[in-house]
Amino acid sequence: MSGPDISVVICVYTEDRWEDILAAVSSVRAQSRPALETLLVVDHNATLWDRLTKEYKEVGEVRVLANAGPRGLSAGRNTGIAASRGDVVAFLDDDAVAERDWLGHFAEAYADPRVMAVGGRTVPIWASGRRPAWFPEEFDWVVGCTYRGLPPGLVRVRNVLGGNASFRRGAFDAAGGFATGIGRDGDKRPLGCEETELCIRLTRARPDAILLIDDRAVIHHRVPEARERFGYFRTRAYAEGLSKALVARSVGADKGLESERRYATRVLPAGVVRGLRDAVLARPGGAGRAGAIVAGVLTAAGGYVVGSVRARRGGATFSVAELSDSEGGRHD
Repeated sequence: MSGPDISVVICVYTEDRWEDILAAVSSVRAQSRPALETLLVVDHNATLWDRLTKEYKEVGEVRVLANAGPRGLSAGRNTGIAASRGDVVAFLDDDAVAERDWLGHFAEAYADPRVMAVGGRTVPIWASGRRPAWFPEEFDWVVGCTYRGLPPGLVRVRNVLGGNASFRRGAFDAAGGFATGIGRDGDKRPLGCEETELCIRLTRARPDAILLIDDRAVIHHRVPEARERFGYFRTRAYAEGLSKALVARSVGADKGLESERRYATRVLPAGVVRGLRDAVLARPGGAGRAGAIVAGVLTAAGGYVVGSVRARRGGATFSVAELSDSEGGRHD
């Protein structure tokens, strides 16, 4: 099959997601364009490492590795990058399943040698069976999904979204790996934005680089009931503000907040108006959605202020050594 070989990295950390992990791997193995390999990177959990190693010991294209860096998603991804063999490295969340042509759509875009990263569309699977009436689509990033305001189709973007993304190997050669200290760390505060920071560094290192989102490359992401609640919404918005402060500290506010300015000045006000209009028309959840958008903005802004103060004491870092040719197939 023509086109790049693609390695898929799935970072995992808890046995609570056992069935989700198996489903994620199965969706990769069922791709119309086969992956070169699937790498399961376990984040400092020896029991889960043992269990997955036994589960996939007879499956040659699936390898189970241990995170060779500090605890957290960024170091786990860097471990997967270092161990992978593909021309392209794709990332899939451990609680998501990819549609059959996911990798095929990624591969098509890399026919242009200037393309350094390609992301896709992430659709929520609500544990309650439907979207909460108060939950605005403009804030679907809170639950790791594609949100209203992103352009449709195959489009150039500043950054891809990490749970459904791919990078040409040359991108890591040019920019290094994911910054540790920005992304998630197991069950701690739900930080993010590590892919944003990497993508900005990448385009600085390679000004000719093209980054794309293809909304045909679809994954379905499970949203547990705990994340359907307003308390999580508020916590995640605050954490996003903290993360944006780290990104701005690392790469500068101009680039670090470039897309966010359009989102805050155009997309969110339109969402508030839409919610209020629905409330006037007695449509369910309209007032709640408008209120959630306002609350989300204020909470994220508060997180950004706090994060900016903290970032002055020391920003996020990444290590090229994390991308060294290390053997990840052990547990600590």
